[in-house]
Amino acid sequence: MELSLKSKILNRIQNPNLLFFSLWIKCSRIIKSDTLYLKVYYRLKMKEKLDILNPVTFNQKLQWLKLFDRKKIYTQMVDKYEAKKIVENVLGSEYVIPTLGVWDDFDDINFKLLPDKFVLKTTHDSGGVVICKDKTNFDIKNARKIINNSLKSNFYYISREFPYKNVNPRIIAEQYVVDESGSELKDYKFFCFNGEPKLLFVASNRNIDTRFDFFDVNFNHLDIKKNGYINADKNILKPKNFEKMVDISRKLSKDIPHIRIDLYNIEGQILFGEFTFTHWGGTMPFEPKEWDKILGDYLILPKNDM
Repeated sequence: MELSLKSKILNRIQNPNLLFFSLWIKCSRIIKSDTLYLKVYYRLKMKEKLDILNPVTFNQKLQWLKLFDRKKIYTQMVDKYEAKKIVENVLGSEYVIPTLGVWDDFDDINFKLLPDKFVLKTTHDSGGVVICKDKTNFDIKNARKIINNSLKSNFYYISREFPYKNVNPRIIAEQYVVDESGSELKDYKFFCFNGEPKLLFVASNRNIDTRFDFFDVNFNHLDIKKNGYINADKNILKPKNFEKMVDISRKLSKDIPHIRIDLYNIEGQILFGEFTFTHWGGTMPFEPKEWDKILGDYLILPKNDM
């Protein structure tokens, strides 16, 4: 349940660390040094010191990559419209969810031309998504508010994820897609290291109460939990063409120190979701904690030429 404004304020007052973190985020645009910003940001989120010079854990190495692995193509890869061109070039158009339109301004959208069901999302952000399951009951006013708020944001400043800094804010409409459940679209998120998938987690039950389940690349369930999330109530079954999903992740992550490849699977039809360079901003504790070190060992940092 979403907290009221009064509850949020009280929560921050009673938790000085949370209050300071909120203030730090508010000041993000005026703090010029990425290194300084990340050191404080990481300390507040993870409650431990960030060692930029000698990172060991997965979360710490992700902070290093934010600062020193800044290839121009990464900006195209996190752009939800431009990323499709990369995937089409590598795999083919059949692996991409069809785009119904792209706009710079919400009021340019002609909803009469869209189908009864569709998804609106911003190209540059995380969370700027509106799902329409019935156009006759679609709340355009609320959709405008969500999308316009997202268009004003720059995701880079929050946790200094450099690929997002220069993405052109736009709106796209996509075909509405659900999996075999008929009501949701499970996410299969592959952690890849220099083109080699090592493990994945499946996000399910996202319409009600999101659950996370981790698996190895043979789809054996792993005893890992993401802080604050529990496993699904029912066993997550191995999807059709799972080995093909692993191979696709391998192709899309080639020559990149670390990237998360997010895919969907509709009765064996594999569709690309998005590229994610910094899992949860690089500030997500794992349970048990040693998995932060295990994933850190998988991540071989490139030579720093900057």
